[in-house]
Amino acid sequence: MSLRIATTPPPPLATAKTSWRRPAFTATNVAKIVAALLIMGLVVVPLPDQVSGDARATLVVFSSAVWFWVFSKVSDTFVALGAASIVVLLGIIDVEDMFAPLGDDTVWLLIGAFIIASAVTSTGLAVRAAVWLSVGISSPRTLLHLLTLATVCTAFAVPATSGRAALILPVFLALGPVLPAWYRRVLAIALPGVVLFSAVASLIGAGAHLITDQILTGSGMSGFSFSRWLVLGLPFALVTSHLAAEITYLALSTSAQRQSTLRITREGLSDTVELRPRLNSAETRALSILGVSIALWFSEDIHGIPPAMVAVLGALLITSPYLGTEDLGATVKKVPWALLLFMTATIAISHALSASGAAKVLATGLTGNTPGWLFVLLVIAVSTAAHLVIQSRSARSAVLVPIVIAIAPSLGMSAVAIAFISTAAAGFCHTLPASAKPLAIFRGEEGHPNYDTADLMRISALLAPMHLAVTALFAFLIWPILGLPLFL
Repeated sequence: MSLRIATTPPPPLATAKTSWRRPAFTATNVAKIVAALLIMGLVVVPLPDQVSGDARATLVVFSSAVWFWVFSKVSDTFVALGAASIVVLLGIIDVEDMFAPLGDDTVWLLIGAFIIASAVTSTGLAVRAAVWLSVGISSPRTLLHLLTLATVCTAFAVPATSGRAALILPVFLALGPVLPAWYRRVLAIALPGVVLFSAVASLIGAGAHLITDQILTGSGMSGFSFSRWLVLGLPFALVTSHLAAEITYLALSTSAQRQSTLRITREGLSDTVELRPRLNSAETRALSILGVSIALWFSEDIHGIPPAMVAVLGALLITSPYLGTEDLGATVKKVPWALLLFMTATIAISHALSASGAAKVLATGLTGNTPGWLFVLLVIAVSTAAHLVIQSRSARSAVLVPIVIAIAPSLGMSAVAIAFISTAAAGFCHTLPASAKPLAIFRGEEGHPNYDTADLMRISALLAPMHLAVTALFAFLIWPILGLPLFL
């Protein structure tokens, strides 16, 4: 056997390019670098003598957490727990201060409410309610506002906006085949928008509300009962939700389309959903337990049973062996434990800001001689725009509320009122599908979206001025009349 030796080298193997590329200097990257440099500067730059070492350390930890919430893809909960752990290890707060919020009644309220909502959702009551509302309605505008009102009401039954969007999505899918294409696009943007605007109606409407309440009570201020939040939040939710629905309707339809007639019949819907003539046993039990729980939440001032206790009892009933509609183990798995851990960690960070004096440092540096009325407008504007940099609604409140409640008293403002105003204003997050989970849920499948991102941005540009104006109107006129004075 002869051996042949090649005299020419083989062609080079195809390899991936490993050449270094200069990172693109986009606005986001520049902001990321500048923010990181400012945080590093906060570590070494001399501060006034009245700023203690604990205050400096807390400011660095808090700023770093905000940086990760804004610029990184790391889980918000992971960042919050990490920051809380650091302030404990530094001795700024005790370990009990980090773990105590897990036993707070607002946490148990959220757990119980999620279990009730999960069991109710599994019965299919939402689709049945949609059929009852829509059959026989011929006016597109009438149907839109009926669905808007129904969506507002879900804020008292289902905690968090993502849970409410998941409850309403089957309704949208059931009605979709019997509606014209233009109207489906209107609903695909209007319904998640109403979910976001109407969350403020209820204390359990968003995790951010419970965070605000816990930050206030942890700072020695009066928090919000379920009924007090209802009195303040429901009127605002109704006004903004119906205005948002109407603006979306007008912007995404022509005059001829608005004058068209819908034809929604039980026969037409029966092709998309299974329609039973009567409520079955599970639906009846779930509806009864939910109705009693909501009634007890509303009437807390009369009977004195804490909302958290009502939620736990309702959760036990709706998962009990004989009265329940779903197994307790299955519903417990659906509780958003990450949100609960995020809440407790951010409360610990807020406590560190207060205990170390860092909150006072922020208040002194940010206020100056700002008039009270201008401060309110700034809070509304900043809280509304914050969704562009911090996507999580809970994270926005965790960042903003400790700062605004530290600033408010020095300007003669009520810290409780400012905290509520900031939380309500932070409910605006309609710019992009990624800005809020309800928008992403209703976006639809890739390649077959229910709405275009360009449409959403156009609607957002119309809704933002409305939201700012209505929030300012309520802050200066309506909420003080309803028992939330703005000035001390």
